[in-house]
Amino acid sequence: MALYLSGRLICSDAKQAEIVRAHLPEHIRLTHLEPGCLSFQVTQTADPLVWTVEEAFTDRAAFEAHQARTRVSDWGKATTDIPRDYELRED
Repeated sequence: MALYLSGRLICSDAKQAEIVRAHLPEHIRLTHLEPGCLSFQVTQTADPLVWTVEEAFTDRAAFEAHQARTRVSDWGKATTDIPRDYELRED
């Protein structure tokens, strides 16, 4: 059963937005290389402090492996204080 995440990454100020811009390309590259990643998109909205996030993984195990890798990555460490508003669903 595939797992889907959708939502937003919401920066509180321009400094946080710059952190996202600096670390996002490598985070996307590494995520696309993960086993079980079907799709992964993080796109800045018209609001320069908000990004939409759309992820799809083959199953919960692949998603949890992604979460574990992300927590210890440069991205995870740099963006830990940036709020997320996500929803998960399995189909």
